[in-house]
Amino acid sequence: MSGRGALGVLAGLGVGGGLLLIAAGWRGAIPSPRPGRNVPWSRIAAGVAAGALVLIVTRWVAVALAIGALAANWTQLFGGTRAARAATARLEALAGWTESLRDLVATGAGLPEALTASLPAAGPAVAAPLATLVDRLRSREPLEPALRAFAADLDDVTADLVVAALLLNSRAQGRQLHAVLSALARSARQELAMRRAVDAERRSIRRGVRIVVVITVAMALGLDLVNPGYVAPYRTATGQLMLAVVVAVFGCGFIWLQRLARIPTAGRFLGPARPSVPTPSPALDR
Repeated sequence: MSGRGALGVLAGLGVGGGLLLIAAGWRGAIPSPRPGRNVPWSRIAAGVAAGALVLIVTRWVAVALAIGALAANWTQLFGGTRAARAATARLEALAGWTESLRDLVATGAGLPEALTASLPAAGPAVAAPLATLVDRLRSREPLEPALRAFAADLDDVTADLVVAALLLNSRAQGRQLHAVLSALARSARQELAMRRAVDAERRSIRRGVRIVVVITVAMALGLDLVNPGYVAPYRTATGQLMLAVVVAVFGCGFIWLQRLARIPTAGRFLGPARPSVPTPSPALDR
């Protein structure tokens, strides 16, 4: 490899790496401390293998970096269908559980007893966190921290609304819990219908994004394999820089299309219980 070729490779590495960092920052791809959010090592290995294969075949550094990142983050970028289905199933289970809890409260049962009795009829998306909540209550854990931990396990803004209503009722001993739960269940059902309609429309967008990505990558690699003389200028230093710009443009377009296919959701507002600070008695101040 000549000096200009080596310079092109280094320039492509620098520009491509910078573009990947910008793209990661734009889409908020900061690792989360919660389990299950990190990229598995199998996907990282697949991305490295795909990038190395493209680099060996084409000697396009920017394209190799982009293909490697695309292969490693394919599920995060274009796997929104499964996440949308999981969110819809969780919302449906929350709506059904809220209705069940409302009916139990209407019979005159206390809130801890109603929570325990609602476990058998809970949907799969709610059953495991609800079982943990019931175990906490049976082990004599106070109701408020147990409910807050239940909301954290569900990790859903609709669950925060229901738990907030239960917390307010447990503090004030109000008699309008049945009406509040009825309103929350009705709101959850309306949100569920709207989310299903929106997801049906955006499912076609996700499919179109995947088709565009596959066709674009296939055409770029096909040109190098079928007509290498046509893309030979991209192996020079200037060609590597121009190719990095082209990859950046396509990458921004792909990320924009992916963001169009994502359903925005509100963030949670219910945090963990604050530890109570004991108030010093006047006798201790003397």
